[in-house]
Amino acid sequence: MTCWLCVLSLQLLLLPAAPPPAGGCPARCECAAQTRTVACARRRLTAVPDGIPADTRLLELSRNRLRCLNPGDLAALPLLEELDLSENVIAHVEPGAFAGLPRLRVLRLRGNLLKLLPPGAFARLDNLTLLDLSENKLVILLDYTFQDLRSLRRLEVGDNDLVFISRRAFAGLLALEELTLERCNLTALSGEALGYLRGLGALRLRHLAIAALEDQNFSRLPGLLHLEIDHWPLLEEVAAGSLRGLNLTSLSVTHTNITAVPAAALRHQAHLTCLDLSHNPIRTVPRGSFRDLVRLRELHLAGALLAVVEPQAFLGLRQIRLLNLSDNLLSTLEESTFHSVNTLETLRVDGNPLACDCRLLWIVQRRKTLNFDGRLPACASPAEARGDALRHLPDSALFEVFVCRKPTIRERRLQRVTAAAGDDVRFQCRAEGEPAPSVAWVTPGHRAVTRASTGRARVLPGGTLEIRGARPQDSGTYTCVASNAGGNDTYFATLAVRPEPAANRTLGPGGDGRNETLAAAARFPLDLTTILVSTAMGCITFLGVVLFCFLLLFVWSRGRGQHKNNFSVEYSFRKVDGPAPGAGQGSSRKFNMKMI
Repeated sequence: MTCWLCVLSLQLLLLPAAPPPAGGCPARCECAAQTRTVACARRRLTAVPDGIPADTRLLELSRNRLRCLNPGDLAALPLLEELDLSENVIAHVEPGAFAGLPRLRVLRLRGNLLKLLPPGAFARLDNLTLLDLSENKLVILLDYTFQDLRSLRRLEVGDNDLVFISRRAFAGLLALEELTLERCNLTALSGEALGYLRGLGALRLRHLAIAALEDQNFSRLPGLLHLEIDHWPLLEEVAAGSLRGLNLTSLSVTHTNITAVPAAALRHQAHLTCLDLSHNPIRTVPRGSFRDLVRLRELHLAGALLAVVEPQAFLGLRQIRLLNLSDNLLSTLEESTFHSVNTLETLRVDGNPLACDCRLLWIVQRRKTLNFDGRLPACASPAEARGDALRHLPDSALFEVFVCRKPTIRERRLQRVTAAAGDDVRFQCRAEGEPAPSVAWVTPGHRAVTRASTGRARVLPGGTLEIRGARPQDSGTYTCVASNAGGNDTYFATLAVRPEPAANRTLGPGGDGRNETLAAAARFPLDLTTILVSTAMGCITFLGVVLFCFLLLFVWSRGRGQHKNNFSVEYSFRKVDGPAPGAGQGSSRKFNMKMI
């Protein structure tokens, strides 16, 4: 038996070794034959390893120590479809480095040390659809850098040191759908460079030091649907024409320094369905700010320092489904701000110091059907309801907490004021109510004066009306109107302004002509130059007149001897009935006259 075992063992040792799998697998990598994947991540490789199967479709070489890519390094992998070279130390990509990969669809070069991409670096990559160049050291994108990538759909070039993009850098990217530029040193956008991206559908611009959006930035992107502007601390205004020519469906302008809703820029975005203006220092939403966004379904204004949402602020939003006003300074949100609340499905008002009174009654009535997205709003006042979530309040609270008290003007004594023209006049109007009422005044000319009004008449804190520099036409009856959600109260005051005396109107406040003289002297200052010029002009005029007179005398004297001073006149008498004494009938006489 022992001999047979020895013979069998000897035969086994003499058998030829089994052949290795087709194509083999690099010693420091892991291969999956079914998916034709080769994973060589975190292997401290300094070059592309040998022995990679020729039929590999996915090659992962991330987090190694590769420094350069040369032509031929990957030429033995003609079937490769996805290549990951992220987080190496690649500083150079030679032209034609990927020329042997005609089927490559995804190329990731994120987190390397690339400073410049030479022309031809991506030659013959006709099927590439995704290119990630983010987190490199790129300073400039040269003309025609991507001209061979006719099938590219997504390009990531964010988090680089970009300071300039050449006008033809994106030439050839006919199929590009998504472009991301973020954390760069760009200070302006080139509308001409973006103009080559005729098929671009989504543009993301994040963490940029750009101070303004110009009219021509996006004018050549008719197919752009999604625009994201995030973390532009120098942007203070979205100009009225900056979005002209676009038909956006989604717009996000967040973490900037704009202080008002860009209503003029939004006026022509009738196809917009989602708008995000969160985390901007916007304090007020005026009436009709979104009136032209008839298709808008989502509106986000979270963390925007909002303190006032005026009545009919959301006028025109007929299809609004989601409204996010969380983390602001709102004390209320009245039903009158909406075009209609019947379409509203999700409402976020958490993180606001809400005053639970009759103005929020419409929310409480819908608290069981309205979606708060898991963030329940709570009362900040009154004290008995502080901290209570609106959804959990009992029905009895509707009549105990969510009530309003009509305003009452405390001092009803009629104010009659007689003032001289030019005096400042004040009328008091102090009102109480829950919530605190707003006070406005109506002038004799039926003009409403509020705290936001400008001019000689204004409303001071506390409801006092101030009229600066009263005039006779200001005389009449003034009406104070104190109003809140519970109703309103009115109060009247009269003003009589004495006209300014005629003497003062003629001579001025000093009673004589000194003010007018001083004013004239101030308007027409005299100096030596002015006096000399005036004197010279007077002398020239005088000498001209004298010369003209002498010329006339000369012409008259020259023509004096050419005319006769004497002439003869023959005069014939008319025939009469009787005889004329001393002369025959029908005789004539001659006279000699001298003309002086």
